[in-house]
Amino acid sequence: MTPQSIDYDALVSEDRVHGRVYLDPDIFEDEIARIFHRGWVYVGHSGEIPEAGDYRLRKIGRAPAIMVRDDRGDVRLLLNRCRHRAATVCQIEQGNAKFFRCAYHGWTYRNNGELSAVTYQDGYGGTLRKEELGLTNVPRMGTYRGFVFGSLAPDGISLDEHLGAAKDQIDLFVDLSPEGELDVRAGVNKYSYTGNWKLQIENAIDGYHPNLVHQSTFEIIRKRTRSTMDVFNGNSIGETRDLGNGHVMLDFRRYNRAAARGPRVLPTISGRGPEYKDAMVQRYGAARAEEIITAGGTHLLVFPNLILIGVQIRVVQPVNTEYTEVFLYPTLLKGVAPEMNIARLRGHDGFYGPAGGVAPDDIEMFARVQDGLRAEVDPWLLFSRGLHRESRDADGSIVGQMTDEVPQRGIWSHWKKVMMGEAELSHHRADLRKVAAAD
Repeated sequence: MTPQSIDYDALVSEDRVHGRVYLDPDIFEDEIARIFHRGWVYVGHSGEIPEAGDYRLRKIGRAPAIMVRDDRGDVRLLLNRCRHRAATVCQIEQGNAKFFRCAYHGWTYRNNGELSAVTYQDGYGGTLRKEELGLTNVPRMGTYRGFVFGSLAPDGISLDEHLGAAKDQIDLFVDLSPEGELDVRAGVNKYSYTGNWKLQIENAIDGYHPNLVHQSTFEIIRKRTRSTMDVFNGNSIGETRDLGNGHVMLDFRRYNRAAARGPRVLPTISGRGPEYKDAMVQRYGAARAEEIITAGGTHLLVFPNLILIGVQIRVVQPVNTEYTEVFLYPTLLKGVAPEMNIARLRGHDGFYGPAGGVAPDDIEMFARVQDGLRAEVDPWLLFSRGLHRESRDADGSIVGQMTDEVPQRGIWSHWKKVMMGEAELSHHRADLRKVAAAD
């Protein structure tokens, strides 16, 4: 079956999706082509490569890429593919390099992608034009607040249009730093699971499961902190939001204000709270500082593969219908006391590290879902929770209660539009309207 013959309208409706969307290899191939090789994909953070020559190996869909800061200090996204016979020119996951040399035939490239040297160049009879054979740049690259995105398509909507309302949430994540910058060099936690990549993005922005799946961990937290941990209850005043373009979130701000809990991701450090708040007020002003601190970061999916939770940048890498890789980068805040950053790391490790109490629970659920999907007598998965009570906020976002499946419906609605080509068509029409208005 070819992707063109797949009836996506029949597979995804407002309140349910067909299990085939997780299992069908043809659908997976179509996702790679339409979502990961045509749209904007998160690649990395500029803070991971602070010095000239620093690089990280990444993937955009299946395409191997190098995120590198060249000798001039510019961040570049280069395809990791020699222009001679397509061998990758860099194998080491991260490092610092002035040159990338292909081990197959020795072609050598500068860290800005320029072809520097060709072995036995006289064998080309003077026809080789090195200036035309540098490493290929990812066709489009864009950054926002240090977050680096790439698109393998030469044209399409701008990164600004793609991010839309998610930019405000990224701001809340970054602006917890009194300097407005993140340090993303604290390392990475990696895990993989047997299951479809969409299980991870559904789960990460799901306020319905934590009290059930993570019950033992939450019970330990309750005993240690004497906290009620009621934010994920069915009567919580916490909210879910669909921000559009597939970007969705769990919104703790209303709950935090009512509970006067302050910053969720900045545990109280004796003697440091007033110092931190003074620095924030000096940087942002009293009102904005209070807004940032109360929000305590964000809990956000930027479709399709970037998740911001607590202190971490989480990246989802699809491999096939049965296998997904996930990378968790804990972030530090520039301009805060070392004790605060240590607390951020310890909290991250406790929840999401190899011996953490949360990630293993979710991975087990992914495996159980993937196994259950094979019972195809009744193939539908329900996403109807809270549909009757969701509403549209003044900012245009769709809002529900913390345990409602507003985020999942937002993900699937956008997924369907992209897979049917409707997202591209709507943006094309918007572009035509802009041109007509200018004329």
